[in-house]
Amino acid sequence: MTRFPLSLLFSFFILYTMNISLSAQNLDSGPQVLSFFSDVDDTEQPYGLYVPEDYDAGKKYPLVVMLHGAGSNHRLALRRVFGQTNRDGETDVEASRYFPRWENREYFVASPRARGTMGYQGVAEKDVLDMLADVKRRFSIDEDRIYLTGLSMGGGGTLWIGLSYPDIWAAIAPVCPAAPAEALARAGNALNIPVHIHQGGADPVVVPEGVRAWVKNLKKQGVEVEYREYPGVGHDSWANAYGKEAIFDWFGQYKRNPFPTRVKFATDQYKHNKAYWITFDAFTPGTLAQVDAKFSGGNKLKINTENLRVFTLQLEGHALFNKELPLSVTIDGGTLEVTVDKTVTFLKTANGWESGDFYPPALSKRKGVEGPMMDVVSTRHIYVYGTGGNPSESELARRRQQAEKAAEWSLYRGEFLGRVMVFPRILSDREVRPSDLQEANLILFGDKTTNSLIERYSSFLPLHLNDASGDFGLAYVFPIGNRYVLINSGRSILDAPESDKQITGLSRIVSVPILYALGKFEDYVLFSREEVVAHGRFDDQWQLPEDAVARMKETGVVTMP
Repeated sequence: MTRFPLSLLFSFFILYTMNISLSAQNLDSGPQVLSFFSDVDDTEQPYGLYVPEDYDAGKKYPLVVMLHGAGSNHRLALRRVFGQTNRDGETDVEASRYFPRWENREYFVASPRARGTMGYQGVAEKDVLDMLADVKRRFSIDEDRIYLTGLSMGGGGTLWIGLSYPDIWAAIAPVCPAAPAEALARAGNALNIPVHIHQGGADPVVVPEGVRAWVKNLKKQGVEVEYREYPGVGHDSWANAYGKEAIFDWFGQYKRNPFPTRVKFATDQYKHNKAYWITFDAFTPGTLAQVDAKFSGGNKLKINTENLRVFTLQLEGHALFNKELPLSVTIDGGTLEVTVDKTVTFLKTANGWESGDFYPPALSKRKGVEGPMMDVVSTRHIYVYGTGGNPSESELARRRQQAEKAAEWSLYRGEFLGRVMVFPRILSDREVRPSDLQEANLILFGDKTTNSLIERYSSFLPLHLNDASGDFGLAYVFPIGNRYVLINSGRSILDAPESDKQITGLSRIVSVPILYALGKFEDYVLFSREEVVAHGRFDDQWQLPEDAVARMKETGVVTMP
């Protein structure tokens, strides 16, 4: 019998297992379901994926991201964008169980589950971006041919995500879009994105008058808009919009221009602070900051700003920029000449705009820690109740129940809306791990006598509740390093009275108690059983406004170290 050296057998084994591993990465063509790991709640999140026939990793493919509507899912959305409607008499539940056959398209198409019916802000917005990253990691995607579309709630998500991250998309196609109100202020962000809006003329859910107003506003901003309204069609205009797979032909006309001549950009959140070759470095979250920047020739820029304090230009690779020559920049009427290699930062001073380095204060609002309280639950977060003060068994159960009630995202909301599929963890202060402290936002219930983590951070925190009567509740968000803590002392924020803040978007759609409660306020709130004493935003250095300090001091229940 022939004997093989052990090392040779081991080499054969390694090659064999590598071949199995590589073969496992070759997915069948056509529609299917994949998943990515979400660090929001340590879950696998499914998404529908269409793989074109004869996929060749050596070439670049266009990608369409498709967002489903309310009461729908990723599997149905994948069917819809290919023009596949339900069979006669077939319910959406029945249609979700299989994929029909359809003609091949040389596109990848990805559709996220996005936690069910919860809009496309917060956790669902992050899921869309995480899914996009997962598809690009697995497959050879052309960065200049990535497109976004969606219907109804997903059409609104198309406008929100398309306008919040304009430099990702080559074109967007919202269908009967139910957009969050705050998206409208960002309409000009689509200046370099062709937009095709589809709408039913007899739609009773997303009324055409509102969509026409969107079209008018986009055109006013100089955006290239096509609008198709289908007479007599109700809230199912997606059958027309996606019929015969026509959406792919429309998308196929366009490629992204990563270096447009002109950029218009508006945002009130650091999480959305970049478009093409402009980054916003300092502004006031919650207040709309805007820029309109245009090359008027080689190395000549004219820029107008509003509510913006610091911004950076990343010009390397732009056809109208030559680093060998001075850059002439006119900002809000004043002209500067600067020498630029790749990037240049401008700061607004008492004497006007100047170029230079930007060093933000150690404690300042920035990307990742800008508030409001809603932002805490948009990424990885944990609900933590306290065990301090030698509580009785019944008192400990009460504390745990307060955290559990706040963490109840997956309430059943009826057959159409279903459940929001977010499953955050609930821990006692003794169970929180070092990795949790480093990687998660913490929602901390209690005070420094009952919750050891509040005690741990007490010297850094600006507010402490000392109400022995149990009549008051205090909730606020504050940065600890690059993460948030959200303190809720006394009465639960779920029991806070209504505020004068308009509830819109995510909070209104999802009917989840914690999201609705946080949506009523911004960075902080002090309340009693009957009224809201003070609420609003901290300033850019995380300081309370003077009027809020005065109102809180009047109650005598808040300590301000």
